[in-house]
Amino acid sequence: MRSSELAELAGVTVRTLRHYHQIGLLPEPPRTSGDYRTYDVGHLVRVLRITRLTALGIPLSALPELLEAPSAAEELLEELDRQAATEIERLSARRASIEVLRRTGAAPDMPLELSAVHSDPGPDMPEEMVRFEREQLILIAHLLGEVGARDLAALLDVPNDARSALATMAQRYYTLDADTPDHEVEALAEEWAQQIYPLVARAEGPGRLPPVASDLLDELSARELRPIQHRAVQALQRRLVEKHPEPPTG
Repeated sequence: MRSSELAELAGVTVRTLRHYHQIGLLPEPPRTSGDYRTYDVGHLVRVLRITRLTALGIPLSALPELLEAPSAAEELLEELDRQAATEIERLSARRASIEVLRRTGAAPDMPLELSAVHSDPGPDMPEEMVRFEREQLILIAHLLGEVGARDLAALLDVPNDARSALATMAQRYYTLDADTPDHEVEALAEEWAQQIYPLVARAEGPGRLPPVASDLLDELSARELRPIQHRAVQALQRRLVEKHPEPPTG
């Protein structure tokens, strides 16, 4: 049979057959007077064995030994089974993450631990603020780590009245513009801090942000926010640090 016939019977491509020839997995058959390769059933069985082994995940580099001595596969099969189990766990975790994101409606780039926190920004929140808050949470979650992000999500799960008060503060914050006088910015920062102090006081579990976090968050605020909004964030951060300073390190 010709290479095209062998490829069709074996369910592979002619290019695959040529590759097997090149790496020594499939012996080259004799050629006819017209310089065509002529294959027989032995070649077909050889290709079927190769495709069966590769379907199990066995690398081509391991096939020469297995094709000659199939009984030598026990240790390799154990390793392949471990790899398959790991892959199943990874895919199961991925499906679980996808299910949570679909259920909460959170953005797919949001850390899973914080998906519920940012699932419904509300119709009145400006798009640029939605983006900023999402990026801020993504950065904070990364800096805190998985356990710290879970603790942060629990911390942000506040009662409805507190959530409503924070939403009102946020709404005032979004309307800050270049015409807003400084004393109104400071007053808003003070009121906002008063709303946040109880949350900070509850923070028994969350891990501390690393020293680099302050600079990174400030840079993100400066890049994404209006200058006056950035000043308001800085004023809020000053009050929080004054109320709950970081413990000494070292």
